[in-house]
Amino acid sequence: MRAWLTTILAAVLLAAPVTAEATAKTKNFRTAIYVVVNSTKTLADPKTFAVEFDRMQRQLPFDKVYVEVYRNHIFATDAEVEAVKHAFEAKGILVSGGITLAAGGKNGQFGTFDYELAADRAECQKASELAAKHFNEVILDDFFFYNTKSDADIAAKGDKSWSQYRIEKMREVAQNLVLGPAHAVNPAAKVIIKYPNWYEHFQGSGFDLEKEAQMYDGIYTGTETRDPYVTDQLLQQYESYGIIRYFENIRPGGNGGGWVDTYSVKYVDRYAEQLWDTAFAKPREITLFNWHDLVDPENTVDAGDRKAWAKRPTSFNWEAMQKGFRATSKTDHFGWGRVAGYSLAEVDRALGALGNPIGIASYKPFHSDGEDFLQHYLGNIGIPIEMTPKFPTGAKLVLLTEEAKYDPDIIKKIDAQLKSGGNVVITSGFLRAMQDKGFRHIAEWETTGRVLSIHDFVTGYGAGNGNLLNDPKQPKSILFPEVRFYTNDSWGIIRGVSGSKGNPILLMNAYSKGTIYLLNIPENVSDLYALPQGVISQIKHYLMADFPVQIDAPALVSLFAYDNSTLVVQSFRDGPSTSNVIVAGANVKLRDLKTGQLIAAKPPAKAPPMEMRRRRWLQAEPPTTVFAIPLEAHSWRSYKIEP
Repeated sequence: MRAWLTTILAAVLLAAPVTAEATAKTKNFRTAIYVVVNSTKTLADPKTFAVEFDRMQRQLPFDKVYVEVYRNHIFATDAEVEAVKHAFEAKGILVSGGITLAAGGKNGQFGTFDYELAADRAECQKASELAAKHFNEVILDDFFFYNTKSDADIAAKGDKSWSQYRIEKMREVAQNLVLGPAHAVNPAAKVIIKYPNWYEHFQGSGFDLEKEAQMYDGIYTGTETRDPYVTDQLLQQYESYGIIRYFENIRPGGNGGGWVDTYSVKYVDRYAEQLWDTAFAKPREITLFNWHDLVDPENTVDAGDRKAWAKRPTSFNWEAMQKGFRATSKTDHFGWGRVAGYSLAEVDRALGALGNPIGIASYKPFHSDGEDFLQHYLGNIGIPIEMTPKFPTGAKLVLLTEEAKYDPDIIKKIDAQLKSGGNVVITSGFLRAMQDKGFRHIAEWETTGRVLSIHDFVTGYGAGNGNLLNDPKQPKSILFPEVRFYTNDSWGIIRGVSGSKGNPILLMNAYSKGTIYLLNIPENVSDLYALPQGVISQIKHYLMADFPVQIDAPALVSLFAYDNSTLVVQSFRDGPSTSNVIVAGANVKLRDLKTGQLIAAKPPAKAPPMEMRRRRWLQAEPPTTVFAIPLEAHSWRSYKIEP
């Protein structure tokens, strides 16, 4: 065995050196590739390694690999692991280990170990020990959850809920089968747990962002959002950014990066968007899953359903991507590795100018659910969100979705926030959950249990006043929860009208030194995208009143903002659109970071007559400067605000 390993290592060390092109790596984050165990076994052959390494480097310059030693009952041998490890190291690549603690699956459902069975526990421990034996850093792919309901599990659960039982069990498993054994084999081993994208439902399968995330030496973020329409996980595009920001606040400084795969996309731009949005969250590293899918010459890339924008100058340029591939023969063609390499290079050129991400603070307690993934739907209509597992005391405005009901002291925290001069936005889901649990001490609002079909929208104060926000192209009426409140105690500052019946879309109430708002969420959350642009922009006008920049844009245009007066505007729309970038302050400038050109400001708009009447008796709003930004389909642009 040792002679065979020596032969392999010698062949690898004599292989051709890395080309100059391969060293042109990203500057603002590290690019890593995850190597699944089947690829680990094949790459142990020096000829296979030489061919695949060359092919990968011609498509995707990378810094690091995670070499997997176990998945679905398949173990790599010690010799295979060492051969692949040293082969990559000889090429100047950083090498860490990986394990996937999964047991296959059936009937379309993922299979996990049954942690009440001795054989499964032993296999889990063996995999952990094998990885730690060979690597000082080991990452767990995101199958380290628990979904079996065997007779042994049912008996062990007893009277506990499945969520409680599984969370407690996985804490024990983490310590006794993963961390303890790994550190016993290699005290220097750093063990990282990668969490997937379905964080709203983690507790149901034993994933634990509260204590487990602190037990490990680090965490990692699954930023795969794939197709936002057909999949049943509600993974909206903005989540590729938003989830990594949330995990950064769960483990500050200990969130290793974002992780993207190539699956379930209808058009090639969707894969690129996941990489871009992960990068906009400013991760330290981006991991691409997986080596085989990126390098396999049979895994061809289909441009997909992008005819609507195929001939337009979008951020993902299909022709430029292809031309950047250096083929070695007529039968050699690019793969997903080239798509990743092109996309990462494009975003890397912009990242150096961007500061630290900022957004509206949204409190999501540990193990909470309700109005699932709502923050990402809001991100998709242009409201930048910074989720946090702790109540963001000191924030100028705090957004509370239904998830916040899990905090037993939430009413006290709302009271304190408002008395300190801060503002609070609650959603209709939060109101429904808390209106009979203390919220009436703040405002006497309630959801009635009825819904209204709304087509007409108005902004403004008082009977007979206001401006119509309708969009003549709006295709349908939208169902909203009916909200009851006391007139002149609270004000509906954005109203929906159904026949002769009004209903608040955004409701406000002054309380102590602050203001509390109710944001009424459509019965189908995706109908946020069907709201007229005027309604979306008015919502942002109030919720982002203290934010340095806003966008007046249609739905599916997102804003990413940073603490050094930079921003990114990104469209997920299938056609071109125009966004008005609204910057706080008069006579400020906006510079395109790609071209270096200054953007001409729009002349101040004259307010409608009703608005002029309203302004006579309301406090004047601070000045702003507005810039019109054209955006191509599925494209982004970055800017710098200058005095």
